[in-house]
Amino acid sequence: MKLGLFSMPCHPPRRPHAQTFDEDLELLVLADQLGYDEAWIGEHYTSTWENIPAPDLLIAQAFALTRNIKLGTGVSCIPNHNPAQLAHRIAQLDVMGKGRFLWGVGVGAFPGDAILFEIPQDGTHRRVTHENVEAILHVWAHGEEGFSWKSEEHPRFNFTIPGHEEWRGLGFHMKPWTKPHPPIGVAGFSRSSTTLRWAGEHGWIPMSIHFVNITDLQGHWRAYEEEATANAQTPRRSEWRIARDVYVADTDEQARREVLDGSLAYAYRQYFFPLLKSFGQTFVWKDDPDMRDEDITVEHVLDTRGVIGSPDTVARQLRELYAQVGGFGGLLMLCYDWEGEDGPRWRRSMELLAKEVMPQLADLTGEPAVAAAAATTTGD
Repeated sequence: MKLGLFSMPCHPPRRPHAQTFDEDLELLVLADQLGYDEAWIGEHYTSTWENIPAPDLLIAQAFALTRNIKLGTGVSCIPNHNPAQLAHRIAQLDVMGKGRFLWGVGVGAFPGDAILFEIPQDGTHRRVTHENVEAILHVWAHGEEGFSWKSEEHPRFNFTIPGHEEWRGLGFHMKPWTKPHPPIGVAGFSRSSTTLRWAGEHGWIPMSIHFVNITDLQGHWRAYEEEATANAQTPRRSEWRIARDVYVADTDEQARREVLDGSLAYAYRQYFFPLLKSFGQTFVWKDDPDMRDEDITVEHVLDTRGVIGSPDTVARQLRELYAQVGGFGGLLMLCYDWEGEDGPRWRRSMELLAKEVMPQLADLTGEPAVAAAAATTTGD
């Protein structure tokens, strides 16, 4: 099983950008030293908590300071970008990474970014995403030929790649290092995720966000597998990444106490809960449709979605999760703020996860597993 990080990032707005950027870089360097396989860095323009609008800049800096870890956008919010410009930036990043780059793509559903870039969240954002990713792949495959790309619905995304003119040094040249393109990952959120169906259609990497319960995770794989099979793709559970709130300490009691007193719980109370309530998305935490918003607590999230405890407890919980969903190939640990005493605690948790938990799961390869008979399945 691959071990990775998913960093939104998640920093309280009171913290200076320069400090949090330094900590995010330190996080990636530490993960590389501990043997983590990959890390995905989020992109948002108008989130005061998820304060990186250009993850490619952080990734480029981290490539120079790391040796083995693969680094990816988690995700490039496609409606935020002109596809011709993004095609060039991502290709350059892939060249700089020399095979260590992963390209996560998404529809960019953050409400503030939708306002900033004037992309309606009525399905338009999904259509723009699909069209613009198609445009980027076309640039990489046919840019040397020169062509014009026209979008009838959103003409501001139109562009023309000039034809090659060797005599005056003009033409497309910025192809990715990885052929035909870097690995593409797509994150799923809703219960019957249309984005994961899109990923399955193309055989791209499926990723499941940490908010969803076991039943919804099962639905994520089902949606991906159905669409992959329908489009002659081979769905591989070894490619499926599942994000989770993971925290490891020496004892179960210590782990739960530190989580409830630390930056993870603070982020839920001050950011995640108010944000999702503001645009009617609290259903992701409701395992009973009659559950009230006021009953959604950090304790509920930890009990139903968290992987928290001593190394042995966390290894057992991950093995149970693996059986319940039928197998998956990559665990992505969510990352939270390192201010004050949270920093040493999170670094210790990362070390325990890499050195004491993952060796216990070496037999979990991502191949299909028989769902546990006693698996807990909740929600719709």
